[in-house]
Amino acid sequence: MHKTAKNSIEFKLWGRYALFTDPLTKIGGEKCSYHLPTYEALKGVCKSIYWKPTIIWVVDAVRVMKRIRTQTKGTKPLVFSGGNTLAIYTFLSDVEYQVRAHFEWNEHNNELEKDRIDGKHYAIANRMLDRGGRQDIFLGTRDCQGYVEPSAFGEGEGAYDKDNEIGYGLMFHGFDYPDETGSDELYARFWYPKLEKGVLTFERPEDCPPERRKFVRTMFPKTFGTENVKSVALEAEELEVIG
Repeated sequence: MHKTAKNSIEFKLWGRYALFTDPLTKIGGEKCSYHLPTYEALKGVCKSIYWKPTIIWVVDAVRVMKRIRTQTKGTKPLVFSGGNTLAIYTFLSDVEYQVRAHFEWNEHNNELEKDRIDGKHYAIANRMLDRGGRQDIFLGTRDCQGYVEPSAFGEGEGAYDKDNEIGYGLMFHGFDYPDETGSDELYARFWYPKLEKGVLTFERPEDCPPERRKFVRTMFPKTFGTENVKSVALEAEELEVIG
């Protein structure tokens, strides 16, 4: 199942600050945000809007609407031994994006095959998007609150619309999770992004070559079945009653 009219959403994403980093280096020390959102961060936003184990969100593209600006601030992150430490973080400030994404069926979760009703998932996803998401939206970290609302991708004027191409170095793309790959191993993916006329078009996870993948650790998939997941049909009926 690939992108169709019944499984695709487009939305505006914005916030005062953002911190998009490589999660493999997130523990301790100074942090400096990438200039662009990562695939994994935007996938997390989509899952905060609406998610069930029946589906996998695929981020197609992001459009940078405002000029990239950074701001350095002193923070007091928690440390493993207890208490806080002082660190300097470099955030992106006053960010705004347009995002286009779609969901596909999780073929590794056959127990929920009867829950694959694209029209109902699509309807609920759009209802949740209208409400600003089912869960809190974060821009790379819980320190950076984000907000979403429906918006047509490509609408309005973006800060980089006239820039033909801006290339970036090796950048974190996302994680290959066992419940989405069928493997008992967690991998991190990397890629070389290019911003073309303000739009960053993401490689699909399976298109990232093996040499740009890094083994993280052994990890076993979470299991979901009909006994612990509410059917999308029932959920859609309940939303109709609530209005």
